[in-house]
Amino acid sequence: MRRYIVMMLVFVAVNATAQTYEIGIFAGGANNIGDVGRTNYILPSGLAFGGLFKWNKSKRYAWRASIIYGNFTADDSKSSISSRRQRGYVVDNSILEASAGLEFNFVDYNLHKLGPAFTPYLYTGLTYFRYDYNYFDVGQLQNANQKDGALAIPMTVGAKLRLNQYLILGAEIGARYTFTDNLDANNPEKANVSKQIDVTFGNINSDDWYVFSGLTLTYTFGRKPCRDCFE
Repeated sequence: MRRYIVMMLVFVAVNATAQTYEIGIFAGGANNIGDVGRTNYILPSGLAFGGLFKWNKSKRYAWRASIIYGNFTADDSKSSISSRRQRGYVVDNSILEASAGLEFNFVDYNLHKLGPAFTPYLYTGLTYFRYDYNYFDVGQLQNANQKDGALAIPMTVGAKLRLNQYLILGAEIGARYTFTDNLDANNPEKANVSKQIDVTFGNINSDDWYVFSGLTLTYTFGRKPCRDCFE
């Protein structure tokens, strides 16, 4: 695995033909996929917004980093599963994530040439996020007034279009597979609650997901390398 990562980094560096940077904003919605509320993969129940930075190392690859905040509501009464509607749990939670990784363009995306530039893309990397730590006790949501942290793997698909020489508009859907099962308060660590009670429910063998979907608008800047001046 380590050898594969090193080879990938070398390949990206060898194919570098441009050094354009992008900085901008993300705005959209957030939803969870877990043991409370709906099971739709893309159905925002709260807002999400943040900022992102990209370093376009070539026409096909860009290093990307972002910070995004979002909140969601998991509501059993809106679920298509009858047992959840009868249970009637409601969980509100907020997420603050920092993510970094690699964005891959499906077609050559040269920001240094005149005319439109459009491409679908994929993004993945590593995410660390903080969320509200809650749990249910006798059917009542208990706010522990504390935060917990976990890692996640982002899996994002999107498309972007250059509007003019400096602005790029994008649309993306990004699912995060998390390494926690307590975004919707169904599987807290007992050590943080009480060793005398069992507060777990639902499928405790499957970790939660959350999804950010929305639009990006970035501003490009940076000098074009001389070896590309006559392309």
